[in-house]
Amino acid sequence: MYNIIQEIFNNYQIRKSYNDKSKFIEYLKTIFNKFEIKFNIDNHGKIIKSRNITVGDISDADIILTAHYDTCAVLPFPNFITPKNIFIYILYSLFLAFLMVVTASACAFISNLLFHKAFISRFVYMFVVFLDIYLLIFGKSNKHTANDNTSGVITLLSIMHGIKTEDRNKVAFVFFDNEEVGLVGSSQFKKKYRDLDDKLIINFDCVSDGDNIMFVCSKKAKFDKIFEVLKENLNIEKEHYKKNVLIESTKNTFYPSDQMLFKKSIGVAALKKKRIIGYYMDKIHTNKDIVFDKKNIDFISKVLINVIESKK
Repeated sequence: MYNIIQEIFNNYQIRKSYNDKSKFIEYLKTIFNKFEIKFNIDNHGKIIKSRNITVGDISDADIILTAHYDTCAVLPFPNFITPKNIFIYILYSLFLAFLMVVTASACAFISNLLFHKAFISRFVYMFVVFLDIYLLIFGKSNKHTANDNTSGVITLLSIMHGIKTEDRNKVAFVFFDNEEVGLVGSSQFKKKYRDLDDKLIINFDCVSDGDNIMFVCSKKAKFDKIFEVLKENLNIEKEHYKKNVLIESTKNTFYPSDQMLFKKSIGVAALKKKRIIGYYMDKIHTNKDIVFDKKNIDFISKVLINVIESKK
């Protein structure tokens, strides 16, 4: 796995444009072919085209492990997430929206001073707002994606590499496309594979920056027999890897990622902690997203491999 990790970090951290993704998909193909792993590229959509990469039999597997492989534009401010503190999360989101409004208003004010035309000022205001939104989605690619979501991609590959050949039919893997533009890839996946309500979907998104590994579980996931095996293995392995494990419910915890679309799902993320704000994630969507704690990936992979191999 070391060589694969180095290759991805050196050559495939940018996976934003169609061409960037194509190069990465070709690289994944070489890995899958080398280890004789069957895979499929699912093409979806007309306006927003997605290519989800599936490994294994979706219809036969009881466990589906997922992570989005697309990456985002580089931004001046991080996507600051506080799953247990919704007030702070909303406040920060409002602050970013306020900055957009202030910027647009300032540009409109200057245009009014220059041209003394109200319609020009309104046009400038709307133009700047739409420009900000455009740059958020389609701006310059972030060159540093260690946590978001190179960490999730490597977690899937690590689990895939670690399980025994005879256990591969117990689980399926999905690399989602276009999570960064609104969970598009996972939404298209859900439309294609309709019978997913009884399958446990575990999604890894931003799992390499922070010693607190949070598992955000839907109500239906907590009643799955696999969930009990997962908890047992988390308790066994967390001391060895020196990680704090949090098992939370979607009722009181908000983590925005692909797992939200599925009824029986668990979202996995790594978080840091501070007084007042509590557990948080920062740096993602900026050039500071460079922290990759392989110990996190080893811990999560070990636990999931144990879960898969214990399944009869």
